[in-house]
Amino acid sequence: MPVDLIGAPRDGWIRRLWSGRLALLLIRNTVVSCTVFLFGLALLWVLVERGGMNKLGAAALGFLVANTIHYAFCRLWIFPGSDRPLSSGYMYFFINSGIGLVSTIILFDGFMTLMGSHYIAARIVASILAGLTMFLLNAVLNFKCV
Repeated sequence: MPVDLIGAPRDGWIRRLWSGRLALLLIRNTVVSCTVFLFGLALLWVLVERGGMNKLGAAALGFLVANTIHYAFCRLWIFPGSDRPLSSGYMYFFINSGIGLVSTIILFDGFMTLMGSHYIAARIVASILAGLTMFLLNAVLNFKCV
């Protein structure tokens, strides 16, 4: 008896992940991610160049501030109406951010070392893949909107 390989996987969670609603959430997340990334870079520059702060400390502070802003946008605009409490949602968001940070570094190194990619290209591709992973983790596990 033949099996319908095209129709079967669309039932359940795959159908929810492959939806127009999730595409809209991804677009919103992409806008916010790019904006807070640029804000974090600007904050890093100000802290180092104008404030004389240590680069590593400034990078950590910029990461925390940018991710906190990103979380606020997630709660209010990207994934509105989440039932998860604010504090535990913030904690899960930072766990996902840590996963994204580690993924980015591993993929970045892998693209350069194993594939000989230019470091800028490697960083862009690694960030896109890690960003999609973090988006899905937040959509499914943290904000539970999928």
